[in-house]
Amino acid sequence: MSETSQPTRPSTRLRRAEVSVLITATVISVLVGLLVLAAWRNDYLISTDKGSATAEVLSAGRLRSAVMYVTPDGETHNPKVGVLYPTNLTAGERIRVEYRRSDPDLVRVEGRDVRVAIMPALSVLVVVWGVALSALWLLSRMGRRRSQ
Repeated sequence: MSETSQPTRPSTRLRRAEVSVLITATVISVLVGLLVLAAWRNDYLISTDKGSATAEVLSAGRLRSAVMYVTPDGETHNPKVGVLYPTNLTAGERIRVEYRRSDPDLVRVEGRDVRVAIMPALSVLVVVWGVALSALWLLSRMGRRRSQ
């Protein structure tokens, strides 16, 4: 190896690390944006063809809660993906839900919509970009120290 190629090798690694940090933060940001758009789309679909019912919470979790409800036509529904916006539910609780009549498996807790997802999404973005900008700052400092 020549002597001139050695000093550029660490700077190339630093540049690659910086690009990797930016790409990772951007990809996560896009995914968070897509999640919020998907929630908005689901809300729109429910709102354009809305039915409502009383449901029983079968199991409750922070990210997924299973419910069972009966539509006016007498069919019992237990959506495989659970109910949208499931926070603060408890097993055995009876709640009001809104569902899409043409697709009863698309169901949300009554009174909740995409606004419930905005604050968690924004907090994820703040943390991701806080970590990314801190990492970029550290990488920049390392690059300046090596160039001196």
